[in-house]
Amino acid sequence: MPIYEYKCTACDHRMEKLQRMSDDPLKVCPECNEPELSKLVSAAGFRLTGTGWYETDFKNKKKASDSGSSQSTSSSSSDK
Repeated sequence: MPIYEYKCTACDHRMEKLQRMSDDPLKVCPECNEPELSKLVSAAGFRLTGTGWYETDFKNKKKASDSGSSQSTSSSSSDK
């Protein structure tokens, strides 16, 4: 279930609420009891991990190929 962020336009109270996506948005502020809550747009708080994602699949492979080419360069220069 996602966490939604709300702000009251009457008293500037901010809050987070764990809700189902199908739940209706909250309307009444728990601080001032006014029907002035509005849902805010905020950044997602999750990270894509596991196989199939760029960070774990491609990012590490590039480092491995870069380090392999630098090792071959350093070994050929040490032979001279």
